[in-house]
Amino acid sequence: MDDVADKQRLDRDFTELYRAHLRDVYSYAYYRIGNHHDAEDLTEQTFLQAYRHFDRAQRESNGRPLRPWLIRIAHNLAANYYRDRSRRPVTQLDDAAIISAPHGTEEMVEGREEVKEVLRGVSELPDDRREALIMRFALDMDNREIARALGRSEGATKVLIHRAIKQLEQSLEEEAAGDEAGVEP
Repeated sequence: MDDVADKQRLDRDFTELYRAHLRDVYSYAYYRIGNHHDAEDLTEQTFLQAYRHFDRAQRESNGRPLRPWLIRIAHNLAANYYRDRSRRPVTQLDDAAIISAPHGTEEMVEGREEVKEVLRGVSELPDDRREALIMRFALDMDNREIARALGRSEGATKVLIHRAIKQLEQSLEEEAAGDEAGVEP
């Protein structure tokens, strides 16, 4: 009877984990993969793999949040996805639902162009920098969580995010300078 109670507790705890982090795992997968169908598949695979190892992860977490562990699973599955398919992520702007408040047409067009430029710049970053920015700004993870998810020290993660932002800023400045000169980037 004790095994049944343990299984029920484990299932209840996993259901709570699933409900608490489904949106984060899906968001990460979507920003990483770039389309809803594959992001849903990756999210499902993440939780299936997490369920298989949940008991051990819970024991070894020492009370730490398991969100970085889930994102690390999604990160590894996404890396496999790209290795298997040799594709780079492309975020569909129309699906991103970035602009939610009503604006004038001109403002919306300008806003969308700016968002497109930023998303294009992010997609051109090296994998580790892109991953760190997605985790930081799309998932609102702190440096400690990102470090755990990426298997890095907190200091290395802070440097990684700083360099990613600087590289993105430089890329956007170069693109803007090219646009002003009438030259395509």
